[in-house]
Amino acid sequence: MSEQTTPPAVIHFYSTAGEYGCLSNFSRHSIFLKGKRWPTSEHYFQAQKFAGQSDEEEVRKANKPMLAASMGRDRKRPLRRDWEGVKEQVMLEALRAKFTQHEGLKAILLGTGEAVLVEHTANDSYWGDGGDGSGKNRLGQLLMRVRAEFRGSLATPPSGG
Repeated sequence: MSEQTTPPAVIHFYSTAGEYGCLSNFSRHSIFLKGKRWPTSEHYFQAQKFAGQSDEEEVRKANKPMLAASMGRDRKRPLRRDWEGVKEQVMLEALRAKFTQHEGLKAILLGTGEAVLVEHTANDSYWGDGGDGSGKNRLGQLLMRVRAEFRGSLATPPSGG
């Protein structure tokens, strides 16, 4: 009989090669949203900065998530005016799609138990922890929200409206 392992109280993730690399937006798990297949949740997220513009499709077709990310951060491209107000909702939509459309990933997310999920990187103090814990860790927080929704401990808001 194998012992059941308890997940750690805090799970740091960043590299897709790491133990919880599937939590990264760069993990190679495609999602289907807005009538299209997106190679990764990063592709979807970055492309939504240009929703309805030709740049959206260019980002979707990027051959790697890092390229999609750099295209999305290119301020020569016309960022949608409401981006700051909608970016967290866009990320949540991408995460819900990713973890709903891939049962194995959903099982891994649920298997994190009550652990605090932290995107550990000095490269990002908004979505990540800033490398030293000073960041907002919004990606980790949204992943924990999706995990709670799957458990039924948080009602999923109605779509539309």
